[in-house]
Amino acid sequence: MAKATNPELHELAAAAGLARHWRDVDGCDQQVDDDALTAILDALGHETTSTRQIKASLARLAERGNGLPPMVVTDAGLPTPMHTRAISAELTDEDGTREVLPITDGQLAPIFKPGYYDMAIDRQHLRLAVAPRQCPLPTGDGRRFWGTSIQIPALRGEGAQAFGGFGELAGAVQTLGRLGCGAVAINPVHALFPGVGEDFSPYSPSSRTFLNTAMGDPALLGLPPLDSSPQTAELIDWPKAMPGRLAALRKSFAALGADKRALIKAASADEGPALHRHALFDALYCHFRALGSADWRAWPAEYRSPDSAAVQRFASENSEEVAIHLYAQWLAREGLDTAQREATAAGMAIGLVTDLAVGVHCGGSDCWSMPDTMLQGLTIGAPPDPLGPLGQNWSITGFSPDGLRSSGYSPWIAMLRSALRSAGGLRIDHAFGLARLWVIPAGGSSAQGAYLSYPFHDLLRLVTLEAHRASALIIAEDLGTSPHGFTEAVSERNMLGMRVLWFERAADNGFIGASDYPANSVAMTGTHDTPTVAGWWRGRDLDWADTLGRLPDDVDRQKAEEIRDWDRGLLWSTMAEGPRPAPDDPEPVVIAALDHVAKTPALLAIAPLEDLLAEAEQPNLPGTTTEHPNWRRRLSAPLDELLQEPQVSARVAAIANRN
Repeated sequence: MAKATNPELHELAAAAGLARHWRDVDGCDQQVDDDALTAILDALGHETTSTRQIKASLARLAERGNGLPPMVVTDAGLPTPMHTRAISAELTDEDGTREVLPITDGQLAPIFKPGYYDMAIDRQHLRLAVAPRQCPLPTGDGRRFWGTSIQIPALRGEGAQAFGGFGELAGAVQTLGRLGCGAVAINPVHALFPGVGEDFSPYSPSSRTFLNTAMGDPALLGLPPLDSSPQTAELIDWPKAMPGRLAALRKSFAALGADKRALIKAASADEGPALHRHALFDALYCHFRALGSADWRAWPAEYRSPDSAAVQRFASENSEEVAIHLYAQWLAREGLDTAQREATAAGMAIGLVTDLAVGVHCGGSDCWSMPDTMLQGLTIGAPPDPLGPLGQNWSITGFSPDGLRSSGYSPWIAMLRSALRSAGGLRIDHAFGLARLWVIPAGGSSAQGAYLSYPFHDLLRLVTLEAHRASALIIAEDLGTSPHGFTEAVSERNMLGMRVLWFERAADNGFIGASDYPANSVAMTGTHDTPTVAGWWRGRDLDWADTLGRLPDDVDRQKAEEIRDWDRGLLWSTMAEGPRPAPDDPEPVVIAALDHVAKTPALLAIAPLEDLLAEAEQPNLPGTTTEHPNWRRRLSAPLDELLQEPQVSARVAAIANRN
């Protein structure tokens, strides 16, 4: 990287939360060059062309730090620093109770009741969020729980649908609950682009606040089932299935009576204007998609702002189209609510654990409807390191730190509430993003990025507060290089870290014993991004790596197999006794792996459904798009049928034996 040359630029970068120095996965110090800093600062709205402009940008940043923000976030029972000379503040809680608290030496007196407050200080009005010290955990007198993770589209029901939805999910949780399963972790169900089968990754959503309407199932709510073109193939044909599902939803809406339409309209109005704006985006998207525009960035200029006269005119002239998308959102929300109710009714202590993606598609609803809150001209990813010399550009974006602060964190809170509304838990994907994200100028490579800091403690407190209000546990996906202080802060909040079998290695590169897993964690045999146990033992992941040219430069297939054979010995010696099974005999290994995570002191043990079924293929192969059938695999039969097979029952028993 280039040497430092511009002290004023570096001062501005520090003030804007950009780190010039960072440490890679090997512990080596790295430095971001000035060109990269300039490009990122420009995208963040800070002028850098001249020294005079840089100083003006610094002055504006300093001015933002003066006075009180729209929302102050604090912890229950602790004094709160306040940038004011006032000596008291009047607080009004959510029940309407008023109280005057003193401000002494710039510290607001402690508040012991978690919640949101309206606060008045010297005729200035703002919001105060008071978080409990820890997130809740499921009660059970020391009981440890087991669960599974499910890719909802992979599920099959009695009918031959093109992919699984919330109806199939509701059936699955009923079956799993009867087996003693305490939690079902699901793939992100954020809103995708309606009726389009190209962008079907659940981790590249249009919006993280609203739902994937393709998952809705009218039959789950007592309405006539959707028309469908039966598909029994092993892989989902998304480009065919998604337009077909939207057409079926349109037909379902057209058949609704006046009473049901009135109910849906009233329920949608109760959700607030943000839902209507999202439905309006979907209506516009369908309109312009038919004319050849990929997303809102290619729409005519007058439609790129949600508040423009052209957009409002479109909404008025196409109210029926907007109503269709409101119906689809209602169907999805009620369906997900039903699935969670079925889970708890079946005896699950936790029920659904939803998944919060780290970012959104740059051309999606969130970026169109909340431009001042989102990063513009920047994508997020991961820096180059020895494991990935080119780094990663995920081609998605996220919230702007300044946008979050200036909005009083309202979009963040709305997103959390949506994720927790129909769940007993939430997994935060790439939870390191609460503290920092690797941001990359649009069109640039990952090597041109830098770490941008976020208001970590405020975001952490708000997650804790919303988890408290929802009585839900929080899982923080913490795989990779942790920012300084992250692990301690998250652990203090009672958030569970992830301990995945493949990454739990000792200093000698062997696998750690079950007793060495921490209690405040989720022990897992794998994730959607890792090989299945059966696939790893067979070397199926090596087959893919060899076929796609993804083996390390100094490793051919024979060498890779030799390394794997050594690792098989390490894994087997950790988990079991007796002769090691052959590579083509993964069944004893799958049982041993499930038993291994079941024996850990972790509060929750999770096995992906693929491991309970001893599947060889994984749902997603990171770093690929079309080369591997990501997010397209389906189960061979309905889940209740598969779980009755003797070998599957034996695997379930292996992880279910936790006490």
